[in-house]
Amino acid sequence: MNNKNQKQLGKTLWNIADQLRGAMNADDFRDYMLSFLFLRYLSDNYEMAAKKELGEDYPTLPADDRRAPLVLWYADNSDDIHDFEQQMRRKVHYVIQPVHLWSSIADMARTHNSELLNTLQAGFKYIETESFHSTFNGLFSEINLASDKLGRKYQERNTKLCAIITEIAKGLAEFSSEIDALGDAYEYLIGQFAAGSGRKAGEFYTPQQISDILSAIVTLDSQEPATGKKDHLASVLDFACGSGSLLLNVRKRMGPHGIGKIYGQESNITTYNLARMNMLLHGVKDTEFEIYHGDTLTNDWDILREQNPARKPTFDAIVANPPFSLRWEANDAMGDDVRFKNYGLAPKSAADFAFLLHGFHFLKEEGVMAIILPHGVLFRGGAEERIRTKLLNDGHIDTVIGLPANLFYSTGIPVCILVLKKCKKPDDVLFINSAQHFAKGKRQNQLSQDHITKIIDTYRFRKEEDRYSKRISLERIAEEGYNLNISRYINTADEERTIDLQTTHDELMEIERHVQASTKKYNVFLKELGLPLLPMRGE
Repeated sequence: MNNKNQKQLGKTLWNIADQLRGAMNADDFRDYMLSFLFLRYLSDNYEMAAKKELGEDYPTLPADDRRAPLVLWYADNSDDIHDFEQQMRRKVHYVIQPVHLWSSIADMARTHNSELLNTLQAGFKYIETESFHSTFNGLFSEINLASDKLGRKYQERNTKLCAIITEIAKGLAEFSSEIDALGDAYEYLIGQFAAGSGRKAGEFYTPQQISDILSAIVTLDSQEPATGKKDHLASVLDFACGSGSLLLNVRKRMGPHGIGKIYGQESNITTYNLARMNMLLHGVKDTEFEIYHGDTLTNDWDILREQNPARKPTFDAIVANPPFSLRWEANDAMGDDVRFKNYGLAPKSAADFAFLLHGFHFLKEEGVMAIILPHGVLFRGGAEERIRTKLLNDGHIDTVIGLPANLFYSTGIPVCILVLKKCKKPDDVLFINSAQHFAKGKRQNQLSQDHITKIIDTYRFRKEEDRYSKRISLERIAEEGYNLNISRYINTADEERTIDLQTTHDELMEIERHVQASTKKYNVFLKELGLPLLPMRGE
């Protein structure tokens, strides 16, 4: 499916969402809409694989029969079901019961089947606990099919679900053979819901244009970015992964087989479920990713709490867009935490450096980390200054990229990207000032592909350009008190216009001659009409 059709599918589904939202707020309806899109993807992918597996034995139904063909095959081949499902687990890594397939659910909705709600509940439960080798407990936990928002009684809820699913099925029918685009439609809808969620959007969505920059940076060779993209990443981590868009963007750049395993952590339960669905929707097998629901700052993920340094998990690439200036519990015990003890604790008022140090602790020696942070981390004093100073003196801050204001749905403040490495060749810091390079949008400013390419190329080739980028020595940064405010190193003020006095004088004299000639000509007409003449300049 081309980009135009992908966007059209997203728009079609968004229009349906807009029409059906009714009394349900955007966040609630988002969960329903995205879950149904997820079920459609899993079902289409499964049915295509089943058709290939069964060949001529795959049932063919009349055009007016909208049931899932597998319903008939299961009914006629009960002795072969176990072997068939085992084969499907090997081929597509999951199993869905025929009655739970989207085509079955959509048919029940179209015919207003009174058992739709019960069947859907059972289907969601099966997918969470039985479908995959991995269990996805709570995957649909935010979809409360018993909610009063759907209706007070079972029949009311069932009727409303029938209407919602029927409309969604109609919209998707136009793209029945385009299952590869459902992942892109899912991303489009997340973006649209984010646009309507105001500040809450920051919990789950990083704008695609910024995601492109981070993913490009961490996939380039860490020591010699100019040589291009790495061939393979054993692992990539996003410790505040939201809906997983950043991780998927890295995967897209590396190709489906370019990453050994994807790791993500997310504290918001709704967003955590979005991320897991998003991975599967983009064809990432359940064995190829691990998303953990938990608090990054307290480091409650068991695999990251390994005490033996030799067995500590580390990652080739780390990307993150953590909550900006989050208040956190920086208690005394945290001071001994292995992630922070060599640098000190970030202040309670802003956990920005706590997030940074968490990720940096798990970065491989030859890895690259790119993190989005508020501009304050570049110049704030106190504990943050001490952390920043040690990172600089240890040679870990490679590049500082200043971005334009108002790029995010969640905040209008300008932000920066910090690129960190444990081992880096240049003994300077590259500053990129792209704050004035953007296209103004209706609600948010935008980075064009040219803007994005310029940032990436400047990083890759470590270019210097007047008023845009500059390499600054550590000695100079030390003279500035380890302040990384970009304006200290790159002139961001509007350039004063140079005036050529002789040229300006000549232009004014020419204007004066033109005024005199015009006045003289006009006075001829006034004299003929007997009207007072205009005074000549200088008389």
